[in-house]
Amino acid sequence: MKNQLKSWRWWSSWLVIVLGCTVMSLGFILFMYPYKITPGGIWGMTTVLHEMFPAIPQGWFGYMMDIPLLLIGFAVFGPVFGARTVFASLITPLLMLVLPLVVDPSVMDLSNDLILASVFGGIMIGAGVGLVVRTGATTGGTDIIGMLFQRFAGLRFSTGVMIADGFVVLCGIAVLVVAHGESPTLPLYSLLTIWIVAKVIDLAVDGFQHEKVLFIVSDRKKEIRDFIIGDLDRSGTIIRSSGMYTGGEKDIIFLVVSRREIVRVKRQLRQIDPGMFVVVMDAHETLGEGFRSFAEMKEL
Repeated sequence: MKNQLKSWRWWSSWLVIVLGCTVMSLGFILFMYPYKITPGGIWGMTTVLHEMFPAIPQGWFGYMMDIPLLLIGFAVFGPVFGARTVFASLITPLLMLVLPLVVDPSVMDLSNDLILASVFGGIMIGAGVGLVVRTGATTGGTDIIGMLFQRFAGLRFSTGVMIADGFVVLCGIAVLVVAHGESPTLPLYSLLTIWIVAKVIDLAVDGFQHEKVLFIVSDRKKEIRDFIIGDLDRSGTIIRSSGMYTGGEKDIIFLVVSRREIVRVKRQLRQIDPGMFVVVMDAHETLGEGFRSFAEMKEL
């Protein structure tokens, strides 16, 4: 039974990659390419190159850039990408070539409402990339460029990706706006799409159910402990500390609760000690007893 479950998870992860690449490709085909929006990345660059060389489909430009980047990545970093990243990087250009043959972008004319094109395109691209990332892979492209910047220029990975995406947007301005006389507002739509893609990727990877982290400082530690263990049926951690002003010893209670529990917790804490000091923060992911376990993480 365990072997069957493991086998299903293995195969399902590859199906998720195909689904993610398909959704991302449809986002470009339906909402980006028809309106010449360039939301950064390799596939934003294909819009610019296709405008310069319209006889060559965007999918071929994808292969022209993705394959050299993969080879450079393997030469520099070794087999760090894994088979899933290679698969995602190779299947996406194929989808970009095949899907336009069966999907007609003209059925949805948003030429008079580019904001909708930017929003829905960003949602689809972000959701597609997020699905791929959840499997532990990437779609290649500017991710590899970011890794190269990190290795040789000492920049943060995110900074390297931002530089690559910014370069694509600047190329879009130079070719589409300056050289071909497109609307100067196109770069603004591109920036909107980039922001939406980033937010949707975060949601696709982390989900909506972010837990809440509480740091509680109060002299009524026993009542708080009884509430957490007895009523809330959770546990916490006591952190030994000292006050900066008084120098006196204090105990900080570290507690993680679900989003639906936070209102109840704050209400009860106020009843226990209205003068306590509490810090509440978002936890983007909580792994361990009482929450999501590592065994449930199919994307790893």
